[in-house]
Amino acid sequence: MTTVYKICSRSEWSAAERTGFFDGSDVDRRDGFIHLSDAGQVRETARKHFSGQDDLVLVAFDADAFGDALRWEASRGGALFPHVYGRLPAGEAEAVMPLPRDAAGELVFPGGL
Repeated sequence: MTTVYKICSRSEWSAAERTGFFDGSDVDRRDGFIHLSDAGQVRETARKHFSGQDDLVLVAFDADAFGDALRWEASRGGALFPHVYGRLPAGEAEAVMPLPRDAAGELVFPGGL
């Protein structure tokens, strides 16, 4: 099993839990797919795209659950990133973890990431 991750605001994910689906952030909708990261990419994604943002969550999914809707496509530096063409079913989330900041302002990731 490969785990893939979505970083979003707590309010975005709360809305997804209410409606049953996450339809993506503004950037996702603009690009036509939902940007995800694997375990080796998620910290750099956070640094590059979520700098200075607070009240974030890290949502974990089993990549296999998306079937053909998930595609691994070249992005930063040619690395293959997981992209979902469609919605993220909130009920498929394996974990929703807060991403607090430490005293230095760095995001604190759960163990193993």
